[in-house]
Amino acid sequence: MAASSLLALIDDIATILDDVALLAKVAAKKTTGVLGDDLALNAQQVAGVAAERELPVVWAVAKGSMLNKAILVPAALAISAWAPWAVTPLLMLGGAFLCFEGFEKLAHKFLHSKDELAADHQALSAAALAPEQDLVAFERDKIKGAIRTDFILSAEIIAITLGTVAQSPFMTQLLVLSGIAVAMTVGVYGLVAGIVKLDDAGLYLSQRGGAATQALGRGLLAAAPWLMKALALAGTVAMFLVGGGILSHGLPALHHLSESLAIAMGSLSWLGPVLFDGAVGLVAGALCLAAHSAFVRLKARLGGQTLA
Repeated sequence: MAASSLLALIDDIATILDDVALLAKVAAKKTTGVLGDDLALNAQQVAGVAAERELPVVWAVAKGSMLNKAILVPAALAISAWAPWAVTPLLMLGGAFLCFEGFEKLAHKFLHSKDELAADHQALSAAALAPEQDLVAFERDKIKGAIRTDFILSAEIIAITLGTVAQSPFMTQLLVLSGIAVAMTVGVYGLVAGIVKLDDAGLYLSQRGGAATQALGRGLLAAAPWLMKALALAGTVAMFLVGGGILSHGLPALHHLSESLAIAMGSLSWLGPVLFDGAVGLVAGALCLAAHSAFVRLKARLGGQTLA
């Protein structure tokens, strides 16, 4: 009797693990696009940090990301159990925030003169040469911004994964969500660490080995700045695509428009929703920035009246 009970338990565990492996594979495939956006955005956030502090900053953000997921996984399980209707509104808020951040970056670049941007760059360079207290404050701001952005993207990853396992038993949901959370964090920040140290690897190779090794090192040194610029651009674009995608999928009218556009474009049907999501992200970002600016001006006006 005991032996049969043990065999039954082992069979149940094997079945659960098999389901977990299958569902985790499906969830990983669905979140691949978000993973690319997460990578681009977080590599962008480290830009401007002193070379010797890049890995400590990446590590600090990685710990913040793991804390984000430690909050999001139980929250997702609780929402799935007691308030499944709240998933979409929460994702919509996150999507709107990503669009706002993306448009704020564009507005800062295109709505300010070259002199103002040069002054900002000079201030940033001065901060890098300032006392240690200024560097600590600069790094802290970078880390906070990166963790805040990571929270939104992590929430989408967890939400997509939750949708994959929504009909599964609780234990399967827990194991799949936890596994995806750990794998995505290690994967993203491992790659970010590799990318930000690419120039150091190039310098090392350019000073050692034969002619081929040194040529490879020089190539990496030449490519590293362009890669970081490309990642910065990709990160900004990703904000609009991810944020706009969340909004267009959450609003039925926009979702139908996206599907109609895909059908109308025929063989390029994959491009229609991408362009549509980007356009939605731009418009949403502009509206959010306008609302935020109006709120700041109103708050300042009311504050001035109160002081008066």
